[in-house]
Amino acid sequence: MTVQTINFHGLPALRLELHSGDSVVVALQGAQVLSWVCEGKERLYLSPRALLDGHSAIRGGIPICFPQFNLRGPLPKHGFARNVVWQSDGDAAGDDVLSLVLHDDAATREWWPHSFSVRLRVRLLPRRLRVELEVANTGGEPWTFAAALHTYLRVDDISDVALEGLQGARRWDAVRDDRHVETAAVLRFTSEFDSVYAAPAQGVRVTQPAGALSVTQSASLSETVVWNPGVDLSARLADMPDDGFRHMLCVEAARIDEPVMLTGGGQWTGWQELSLD
Repeated sequence: MTVQTINFHGLPALRLELHSGDSVVVALQGAQVLSWVCEGKERLYLSPRALLDGHSAIRGGIPICFPQFNLRGPLPKHGFARNVVWQSDGDAAGDDVLSLVLHDDAATREWWPHSFSVRLRVRLLPRRLRVELEVANTGGEPWTFAAALHTYLRVDDISDVALEGLQGARRWDAVRDDRHVETAAVLRFTSEFDSVYAAPAQGVRVTQPAGALSVTQSASLSETVVWNPGVDLSARLADMPDDGFRHMLCVEAARIDEPVMLTGGGQWTGWQELSLD
């Protein structure tokens, strides 16, 4: 195992590499995973137009949404954790783990007046990446939060992608504002797709001609969000190429509909794991 402190397109970052050549890069901004190279191929999508200025939201990789999801609350979209600088936490790392931590400070209390710590552990194993989010209430007063690991998977062409494992799950289709139970055994993506599912216990499987990837998550992350902007929305997103939608699919592990309540001293953990079949 080799851990390096690097400059990734202008951003301070940590890089962990296995002897096999597999690697992962995590930016200090937002503790955001920006690259996972496995068996010589990049597995995460990072927009070539992503803003890498040290404070703007970064389009791609695995952004952390905390303590709010999307615009479901008074905070900036998806909360503030993805926009601020975290600290490397070597004491909580291991031979195959990168660990970063964010504590409340004067800046975070301007957005959210609570005492907290959030730790991200990124474990790299052969053909597998596990991302774990740990949230702790370090104060005396209870508070609630939402969270998500907003994972952008890189695909060769969205028209060749199939997503399996969501049949029978409760679904909110955000494009049509419609709630129903998913009936399709296999999902295909021919237009904008934005849906929140009750997370299946067995996880989901993303298949394309080049191979398959399994995505699982902890029960504490009770929703799976599936998103592709499609041609029209992709063209309107300034930080994504017009054809960016062709090369990405978000499969997110989230806690949205029922926020987590943490009393003073309380702790919560959620994880998502990506593995090559």
